[in-house]
Amino acid sequence: MDSLTQIVLGAACGELVLGKKIGNKALLFGAIGGTIPDLDVFIGKLLYNNEIQAMAFHRGFMHSILFATLGCFVFGFITYKLYNTKKRTGTSHLKDWILLFFWAIFTHPLLDCFTPYGTQLFAPFTNYRVAFNNISVVDPLYTLPFLICMIVVLFFKRTNPKRLKWTKVGIYISSLYMILTLFNKFYMDCVFKKSFEKAGINYQRFSAQPTILNNVLWYAVAETKTEYYLTFYSHFDKNTTANNILTIAKNHDIIDMSDKNLQTLTWFSNNYYTINKKEKIGTYKYTDLRYPMLNPDDINTSVFNFAVFFKNDEWDILPFNGNPPSKEDFAKFKERFWGI
Repeated sequence: MDSLTQIVLGAACGELVLGKKIGNKALLFGAIGGTIPDLDVFIGKLLYNNEIQAMAFHRGFMHSILFATLGCFVFGFITYKLYNTKKRTGTSHLKDWILLFFWAIFTHPLLDCFTPYGTQLFAPFTNYRVAFNNISVVDPLYTLPFLICMIVVLFFKRTNPKRLKWTKVGIYISSLYMILTLFNKFYMDCVFKKSFEKAGINYQRFSAQPTILNNVLWYAVAETKTEYYLTFYSHFDKNTTANNILTIAKNHDIIDMSDKNLQTLTWFSNNYYTINKKEKIGTYKYTDLRYPMLNPDDINTSVFNFAVFFKNDEWDILPFNGNPPSKEDFAKFKERFWGI
C-alpha cells in the first residue's frame, strides 16, 4: 500500500515490541523498518538501466519472507549497536531489535498482498505475485483510523498501559476493515461474473479490484481470445449487474512480444494489456488493463500506461509519471462513484 500506511503499520509493530522500554522511539524505528522494503524502488534504478527491469524489481526480493527473515538480523544488529550506548545501555536487548525489524518489515509485504499490485512474497524461489485484489493501494478508511490511534499513543508515557490499548484499537479497526473488504471482494466477483454472463461474454478469465481511494466503486476486466471487456460497478448502482461494458481489442500482435523485456512487462500486467501505435514512429502505448481508467468511459485515461520504444538494441519504457488526471476525468470518476 502507500507509504503513509506502511509507516503507520510499522510504527504499530515498533510500539508492540519496544514501546514499554524506549517509548516513542519505538514508533520511529518501527516506521523506519516499515519503509525499508520500498527502498527497492531506488535500488532498482541503481541496478538496472532498463526501466522495465527496474519496475519489475519493485515488490520483488525486498518484499519477500526471506528478506524479512534475513534483514531483521542485519538491521536489528546495526540498530542495537548504535542505540545501546552511554545512557541507553541496557535499556533494550538485541532480541528486541530483531523482533521489531522482523515484524515491521514482514507486515509490509503482507499488507501489499491484499492490493492489486501484489508482491513476490516467496521470492527468489518464484516470481509469483500474491495479489488478493480486495483493497486499493490507497484507502483512507484503512489508514486514517489507524493513524489517529497511533498519534494518540504519542501523548502517553511509555509506562502508561493506554499506549498498548490504543495501538491494539488501531490494529483491530484496520484489520476489521480489511476483513470486510475481503467479503466485499467475494460479492463483487459474483456481480461481475453475472454481468459478463448476462452480456453473453464467453470469457476465459476476469479480474476485479476496487478503484483508487475507496472500496465502493469497483472495476473488472474480462478476457476472451481476441478482446478485453471493461466495466465498473458501484454499491450505489440501481441495477444488480454492471451494464456499461467497453470492448477493447488486444492488439498483442503489433509488437513481437517474445523479447525478454517485453515478456517482463506482460508478466507485470498478468497478461492483461493492449498495445497501440503512437504518433512518433517506433513508439507504442502499452496499457496495463488490470488497473481502471479514471474516466470509466475513456480507455485513454487508464492509470497504468507506458510509452514503449526500441533503443540500443532493447525494448524499454519511459519512466512512469502516474499520468496526472484532468479535472474533467476526475469529475467523471466522482460521478460514477455515486452510481447510475
